[in-house]
Amino acid sequence: MTVEVNAEETRMTEVIAVVPTQEETEKAVEGDEKVKDGDESKPKKVEKCSSYREESNFLSDLKEFEKKALNELKAKLEESILGDNLYKKEDPEKTHEKSVADEKDAKGGDESEKAGKEEAQNEEERKADGGDEKENTAQECEEEKPDAGTVECEEEKKPDASNEGKGVQTDTEISLWGVPLLPSKGAEDTDVVLLKFLRAREFKVNDAFEMLKKTLQWRKEARIDSILDEDLCADLSTAAYMNGVDREGHPVCYNIFGVFDSEELYQKTFGSEEKRSQFLRWRCQLMEKGIQKLDLKPGGASSLLQINDLKKSPGPAKKELRISTKQAIGILQDNYPELVAKNIFINVPFWYYALNALISPFLTQRTKSKFVVARPGKVTETLLKYIPMEEIPENYGGFKKENDFEFSGKDGGVASELIMKAGSTETIELPALEVGSTLVWDLSVLGWEVNYKEEFVPIDEGSYTIIVQKAKKMSSQEGPIRNSFRTNEPGKVVLTIENTSSKKKRVLHRYKVNKSY
Repeated sequence: MTVEVNAEETRMTEVIAVVPTQEETEKAVEGDEKVKDGDESKPKKVEKCSSYREESNFLSDLKEFEKKALNELKAKLEESILGDNLYKKEDPEKTHEKSVADEKDAKGGDESEKAGKEEAQNEEERKADGGDEKENTAQECEEEKPDAGTVECEEEKKPDASNEGKGVQTDTEISLWGVPLLPSKGAEDTDVVLLKFLRAREFKVNDAFEMLKKTLQWRKEARIDSILDEDLCADLSTAAYMNGVDREGHPVCYNIFGVFDSEELYQKTFGSEEKRSQFLRWRCQLMEKGIQKLDLKPGGASSLLQINDLKKSPGPAKKELRISTKQAIGILQDNYPELVAKNIFINVPFWYYALNALISPFLTQRTKSKFVVARPGKVTETLLKYIPMEEIPENYGGFKKENDFEFSGKDGGVASELIMKAGSTETIELPALEVGSTLVWDLSVLGWEVNYKEEFVPIDEGSYTIIVQKAKKMSSQEGPIRNSFRTNEPGKVVLTIENTSSKKKRVLHRYKVNKSY
């Protein structure tokens, strides 16, 4: 349940414990509303922020200094992999000591001590045997050596077979997120991965290389490459999950902080050091699941969109949550650079605004450009800037339902949009020309506060109009409507929206026809 931040953002977590006063929150919200609301009679169009589009990963689009940095990083990485020094070398003595300690823990003190003595005795015998062999070999060589002394002992000239190939056989199959890292392999996604580390370190080659090495070392020590096979924190399936894609094709990850309002789940997750450690591992597993959905090739969607729902969030007052979140931020920022395209915070409570005012000076412009904040009444409108209506979950005002058999796959149905003027009435006509067919439609008006009705109007003027949905005053809290109608004669379904307010309204709708067979 975290956001991706860069190095400067580490300081953000230091002030997370500050709980603002009521006066501070009111001022923060008042200022926010003045800036954000403006003239609400002029709703904004659904459009992406200019800073939202990811930087290009095509070599032809890179600036000269970026190309130079990439080539330098590739050269360092190639040399390091072929030289077999990308990972830290394990100290043989420490490894031996560790194995002995582990053996003691497994067998008990007395048995391990006995085993240690036997091992030491065997080592002495091996040394003694080796010494005798060397003496015998030297003696044999001396006897066979010609008097001229010009021919060396064959044993001395013979290379050590056990050392053959040492330093030559290296692991060239090193990969990260399924992408081979050896530049000479020529994989186009290698550049995409390396550019993420360079951008995270402002194209400082040495810093980016060190970050990459630390990431690989951490993954090795934490066994991250096998983390997807682990069964972690089954109770947190509703706390964070992947669902759909945005307008740019980025997989969307939803983080639901409100689940931790349950004291039972909170204790199950953060009640002990061991549980908090499992939570952090679960969060890394979720990130790895998200990465599997990415397209790490030039031009592909190579990062995630994060939606952070703060509704009913326990907030910064919960110490264990605060600490675990800080730890998760550290892990993610150090080992998953530039893998989040945008962080959208929705249903933000009062305390968030004052907190945001405190941390904003510590964030870089690049980081702040990835943050979007939406008040409870602006959730759907905000999400629509980045996610199409048919991909927004129903509980956030979108058309996407779980196990939806009407609109799925190729029949998903792209939503159309209609802008209503203040005080106007609009009709949407859905043709139903085939007898026995069934029309299914979704409709939503952002902010509602309109009158709405549904009718079936036959083509035959002698037939009666059928009321599908009586006229109804729709409140601002209404969710999307789905309805259907089976036709017994050719005609059309007419959806009528009457905007009695003084503000413009945005209407989104889609429909499909299920033909009779």
